[in-house]
Amino acid sequence: MNEEVTFVIDSAREAMDKAIAHLEKELVKIRAGKASPSMLSSVMVDYYGSQTPLSQVSNVNTPDARTISVQPWEKAMIPVIETAIMNANLGFNPMNNGEMVIINVPPLTEERRLQLVKQAKAEAEDAKVGVRSARQEANKDIKNLDISEDLEKNAEIDIQELTDDYTARIDKILHNKEAEILKV
Repeated sequence: MNEEVTFVIDSAREAMDKAIAHLEKELVKIRAGKASPSMLSSVMVDYYGSQTPLSQVSNVNTPDARTISVQPWEKAMIPVIETAIMNANLGFNPMNNGEMVIINVPPLTEERRLQLVKQAKAEAEDAKVGVRSARQEANKDIKNLDISEDLEKNAEIDIQELTDDYTARIDKILHNKEAEILKV
């Protein structure tokens, strides 16, 4: 196989890796029953006029499986953090004890679990779309190269095999997340 074809296939693989990395990042945000500091990773706090990630203005811990504690580095930030958590629309009701913000993570209802599975499936479908568009882009690049027909066909077969492999990986990741969400 010539260098140009190898480059196109490597570029497609890189784009597909990015789609899987994005999927994994999004699935971490979908909670599966037990508390995790990553549940608050999307929360932005108004820190002296600029939007700052919660983890940069406080220490986020999970003392037990049902509780998240947020210990701000400045006590004046407690009400701001509470407001930011409520505005993030994560379904949490934060409380403060004067020292820190405490969030009790409620157990998931069956209905909520099914909603989360649906959300996970949507994220997986987005990842598959990313993989397929990487395939489409690679096939277009292969057609634009000045190579023999046989080499072009072989490259398209390799790209399709790569696509099938990444699609199977996405399905496996989704299956594992579904099992995690539905486990009571």
